[in-house]
Amino acid sequence: MKNILLFFVLLFTVSGYAQTENYTPPDYDLIEKNSTDKNSELNFELLFERYKNADSTMTIEDKRHLYYGYSFSHNYSPYGSGSTEVRQKLNKILQKQEADKEDLKKIIEYTDELLSDFPFSIKLKDIRIYCFRELGMIEEARKENFQTNAIIDAMLSTGNGVEKETSIYVINVTNEYELISIFGFSFGGEQSLIEGRYDYLAIEENPYEIEGLYFDVSRSLNALKF
Repeated sequence: MKNILLFFVLLFTVSGYAQTENYTPPDYDLIEKNSTDKNSELNFELLFERYKNADSTMTIEDKRHLYYGYSFSHNYSPYGSGSTEVRQKLNKILQKQEADKEDLKKIIEYTDELLSDFPFSIKLKDIRIYCFRELGMIEEARKENFQTNAIIDAMLSTGNGVEKETSIYVINVTNEYELISIFGFSFGGEQSLIEGRYDYLAIEENPYEIEGLYFDVSRSLNALKF
């Protein structure tokens, strides 16, 4: 498996939310109410099971409650990224020019452990899609692909990031950089917090002449207060 890292350019067919202006900011009060209600169809645990099973009947509202609802679960950490030791082990394999089946199985093991800390890392799930496909585990790859697109759908339903008014709502800074890659941009090296709410990431020169993208990180900041 040559240049394993080259595969992990995020190439996805995202939903129509990437091309429309029909954006809706998440109603965090309502999402908290529904996500923590054991009797609600929008209860987080129920939605997470459907998500893991790649339930194609999940609506955009289901996906939004899943992603943003996670921030009201006891497992949520605004900057959760998993064990440093596990990440080092994972990166060591990813740096290989050639990786065998045992390496691929180890990658799945390590990413599974990291996703237990933050289950919505697009990059980690993309890595898993590749490994499952290489191992001939097509059904597992299909589920990972569904899950990845569900995460993207949820975030892109809130905005396009071009202006503060259409900022993309995220619950973890990791997703900001992943979305920049999905859009085909490169991080410009500058990050700043604006008005105590918006994370602004500069991007390198591009054909669209977009200088940077805005991400609403209010949920993460509020979670840090408790």
